[in-house]
Amino acid sequence: MNKIYANDKEKMILRDFLATDRTILANERTALAYVRTALSIIVAGGSFIKFFDVPIINKLGYAFIPFGFMVLGIGVIRCIKMNKKIKHIRF
Repeated sequence: MNKIYANDKEKMILRDFLATDRTILANERTALAYVRTALSIIVAGGSFIKFFDVPIINKLGYAFIPFGFMVLGIGVIRCIKMNKKIKHIRF
C-alpha cells in the first residue's frame, strides 16, 4: 500500500486529493479496457465460427470465446482488488 494515503485527512493537501481522484479514475478506465478487450475477443470468436467454414479457424473461434470470458474475469478480479486497496483513500 502507498504510505502517502495512510496519513490523516488534515495533513493532506490539494495535490494529494487530486492524486486519489486520478487513481480511482485510472482504475475505472482499466476495468473498462478489460471489458472492451474481452467483448472484442468474444465477438471475434463468434465471427470466426459463423462466417468461416475452415475447420482450423472454426476451432480457433471456439477457443476465443472462453478466452474472452477469462480476460473479463481477470479484469473484474483486478478491479475488485484495486478497489479494496484504494478504498481507504476515499473521504
